[in-house]
Amino acid sequence: MLRVSLTALALVAGTISLSAQDLSPENLEKRAIERRAVEAVIWAMPAVNADLMLQAMLSTTKAKVNEIVYWSKPVNWKNQTLTPNPDSIYFMSFWNVKDGPIVIEIPPAEGGSIAGNIVNAWQMPLEDAGPEGADEGKGGKYLILPPDYMGEVPEGYIPLRSDTFTGFALLRSNLKSHDVADVEKSVAYGKKIKIYPMPVTDNPPATVFTDAYDVLFDATIRYDASFFENLNRVVQTEPWLNRDRVMIDQLKTLGIEKGKPYQPKPETRAILDASAREAHAILSQRYDQGFPVINEGIRWFPAAMADMVKAAQGGYDDPDAYPVDARGVTYTLGFTGIKRIGTAQFYLMANKDKDGNAFDGAANYKLVVPKDAPVKQYWSVTVYDRETHALVRNLDKASVASIGKGVAKNADGSVDVYFGAQAPAGKEANWVPVDPKGKFELLFRLYGPEKPLFEKTWKLPDVEKLP
Repeated sequence: MLRVSLTALALVAGTISLSAQDLSPENLEKRAIERRAVEAVIWAMPAVNADLMLQAMLSTTKAKVNEIVYWSKPVNWKNQTLTPNPDSIYFMSFWNVKDGPIVIEIPPAEGGSIAGNIVNAWQMPLEDAGPEGADEGKGGKYLILPPDYMGEVPEGYIPLRSDTFTGFALLRSNLKSHDVADVEKSVAYGKKIKIYPMPVTDNPPATVFTDAYDVLFDATIRYDASFFENLNRVVQTEPWLNRDRVMIDQLKTLGIEKGKPYQPKPETRAILDASAREAHAILSQRYDQGFPVINEGIRWFPAAMADMVKAAQGGYDDPDAYPVDARGVTYTLGFTGIKRIGTAQFYLMANKDKDGNAFDGAANYKLVVPKDAPVKQYWSVTVYDRETHALVRNLDKASVASIGKGVAKNADGSVDVYFGAQAPAGKEANWVPVDPKGKFELLFRLYGPEKPLFEKTWKLPDVEKLP
């Protein structure tokens, strides 16, 4: 798992030698912290990503665990989670089963529907919810069981045994359009979701909903020493998983040990700061190289690598595979885990234009979405900050969607979408603003994706830079 440093490679090549001072206990300890901290960031990314969202909820809203925080309108830039969807209504529950099982009750898909995913602390999918989930749109009671649960499971429940005590449910209430009435209808439907503890009674306690709309909810990844504070909290909260026990001593080197206070010295924090920045550079470089594309010769790629998706859906139970690097990159870009990927939604990303150049906010671009997009519900394309992978701050619009008001089609049924600091004349509804001083990336969502996407008879073309 540990990478070979440039210094070590140079030693093997015989180009440099280490003096006695270089091999002093102090320098050896420093280098051990450096290399183990870099690997810890990559390995821990999904768990720290989840903890950052939990801490953002606890510090910026009145919501608590085993309740529901929601956004009463499609999210704006103040939702600084990673690549959120500004064309859906978000409901989230950060659950904790340390004190016993929790029920998340999804309503039947009548007058609305949920595209939901329930994941553990490592964002490994436990189950999907809604019409494309285990309840198949009939509604269902998802019973989340703690790792040490030994009791019986009552009839009529969908049991989900978690190997961690915490996790979250991302429950998107699907949106027909951005009209006020449709937004209100989507919110009202989402408020039919319930969360309550076992044992279940005839009158479980009412679910508490907290509206986070227009609250600065910042869960972007911190590539500094604070990353390890989040990681320490995970270590103290969760049981060690067998597949990760190799990290026990690795983290002790950094001062993180279960049952003991985390109190790094100032000189150690300085090393951790530098190591987090190095890990960021490694992950960013891997992302910049691009994931395997969906269609040969076109730069759009699925937002998660196939080997990581396969491993996560199988619970990382393959003894010969553990794609930690691919997982680390993926969870710098977004959150949640989908058990049945390609059913309720599918995501494509692009970070370069047709000519292979990074998207530049000082330029103008155009995407032509071909007619007959293979979706049961809608498609959308969203702009994100290339550095943070969150919505671009201080911009009042982030996407164009097929359910958007006033979006114009061409005579052949295709849709032109424009990206730039200024809208082309008369094209405001088909335009997404960008920061002229920054870089950006794009995410194309297909809700209710259909066969032509996967059979590759419908292809999303590259984004072209305009003269």
